[in-house]
Amino acid sequence: MGVSGSGKSTVGEWLAQALGLPFADADDFHPERNIEKMSAGIPLDDADRAPWLDAMAEWLVRHADEGAVLVCSALRHRYRDRLRRASSRLFFVHLDGSYELIAARLAGREGHFMPPSLLRSQFEVLEPLGPDERGVTVSVAGAPHETRAAVRSALVRAGVC
Repeated sequence: MGVSGSGKSTVGEWLAQALGLPFADADDFHPERNIEKMSAGIPLDDADRAPWLDAMAEWLVRHADEGAVLVCSALRHRYRDRLRRASSRLFFVHLDGSYELIAARLAGREGHFMPPSLLRSQFEVLEPLGPDERGVTVSVAGAPHETRAAVRSALVRAGVC
């Protein structure tokens, strides 16, 4: 989980491959109208997110027995609650970085429907993991290999893998 540009897809794809698990990116679950709205620089509201969250929850249910890696912004506690209802074993890895770091990354990213102009709104709604949520927060301030190592270490410490 984390804001756009935090490295969710990069880390998630690596983790899924390392663990031999199915992988899905939340971007692939958005209805076309959500993509159009974000492409126009308009933040999504909860009504926009509902079918998106439902589709990801269904995917998690289908992979509950074998396990899987899903990357998703999951910015609000209630969004994560919706996903947790689908899979009680869900474990969150919050990829965390400063606004300035993530904005610099987004400035260099091409071909994604999420414009950098929406980053501020994501930081404004981001709710850190709460004590009732299984998960860890990992800094993305270092190089990608350092982030991957920190994620793997955190998952081992938590007994997830």
